[in-house]
Amino acid sequence: MLIQQTSISLIDTLRLRRQELANLIDFPAILWSGSNSPRNFPANPFPFRASSHFLYFAGLPLSNAAIRLEAGKLELFIDDPSPSSALWHGEMATREEIAQKIGADVARPMAELESWVEDAATIAIQDAVTWTQQTQLLNRWILPQSPPEGIDLELAKAIVTIRLTHDQAGLTELRKAAVVTVEAHKAGMAATPQAKLEAEVRAAMEGVIIAHNMTTSYNSIVTVHGEVLHNEQYHHPLQPGDLLLADVGAETQMGWAGDVTRTWPVSGKFSSTQRDIYNIVLAAHDACIAKIHPGVEYGDIHLLAATVIAEGLVELGILQGNPQDLVEIDAHALFFPHGIGHLLGLDVHDLEDLGDLAGYEEGRERSDRFGLGYLRLNRPLRPGMLVTIEPGFYQVPAILNDPNLRSKYHNVVNWQRLSEFADVRGIRIEDDVLVTTAGSEVLTAALPNSTSAVEDLVSC
Repeated sequence: MLIQQTSISLIDTLRLRRQELANLIDFPAILWSGSNSPRNFPANPFPFRASSHFLYFAGLPLSNAAIRLEAGKLELFIDDPSPSSALWHGEMATREEIAQKIGADVARPMAELESWVEDAATIAIQDAVTWTQQTQLLNRWILPQSPPEGIDLELAKAIVTIRLTHDQAGLTELRKAAVVTVEAHKAGMAATPQAKLEAEVRAAMEGVIIAHNMTTSYNSIVTVHGEVLHNEQYHHPLQPGDLLLADVGAETQMGWAGDVTRTWPVSGKFSSTQRDIYNIVLAAHDACIAKIHPGVEYGDIHLLAATVIAEGLVELGILQGNPQDLVEIDAHALFFPHGIGHLLGLDVHDLEDLGDLAGYEEGRERSDRFGLGYLRLNRPLRPGMLVTIEPGFYQVPAILNDPNLRSKYHNVVNWQRLSEFADVRGIRIEDDVLVTTAGSEVLTAALPNSTSAVEDLVSC
């Protein structure tokens, strides 16, 4: 890859990060970037994305590289570009040039890495070529599907400690991602009146991201079937009575993510039933953000969203009973089955390659409750954390038609009343929220979410 001019602040940031790591572990760590995966032959690869753990300490999205961290020092292992690579890729930075950009103490070719692996910990990389190399060089199984053990677990815990909160360099990148994400959503709303397919709205949104020399931080969700939580199909036609749910985020060149969801009417006007449900979701969204402060349990924020949604559905006559009691029996989860959000950083679900090690406070385990099992974050909030807040309402056939759930909740759901809201398949409203010392800051606040503002953006 070509290395563009990088300010000295990157070097200073990387030095501070690896010193933080050195304060937490007393053994060397080797972090691999990962390798290109070819589609059908080596020169036709899938888009490459470096490991986020590597990116955090190396700063640049290098492929086929590794760094060795010990006592605050960084050793870079990467091969110089082959002489023939200039024909296909242009002039490439040399190993020494890259080392200078990131403030490496030493730079060596990859072949020398095997001489420096003794007593080193690592984190598994997702691609098979790399985790196979990790396994062979470290002489123990390093598998992405297996939880880390021994010193690898100690390294993972140390990285979690550091990456749970963001430094200023990280926040600068996250703000960039948020700005472009907001602009992408505005473009999607503006494109909707002329669009015939979901794909056209997706194109408008991703076009903004690409125009800023960024990529998407996950596969975009742009769908009239919002009840399919991770819908990645874009062939459905847009009909006047549909709601379009768009969950789209930008990722900066350095790998930092944005993650926003908005739901809007294809026609530019919400129906009365759509407006009623939308306002319930928005009330939950706003209540959760208002509650975000250091020390507040994220699980309590989830339960707040569940309670507000239950209250709204009771007022509409869809649910019957006391809202708090309904949440206790997980009746809200019939319509809000997922968690209120997740960590956001170098990945859209940051640090989740480590399972629940980051998301769950030590000693806590996932609940087996219907309404809590998908909670991705269960720990007290701290200044510098970036989380998403994304309540929703969905009519998922697999849930609502489940015989066991129909039987369990037959006394608390007014199915006839629910049938009057058939034009609401799915609504989600999501923003990126930074925990500050005084409360919170919504990084994506520039994207309106009230019904009137959304209608204006679609109709303008």
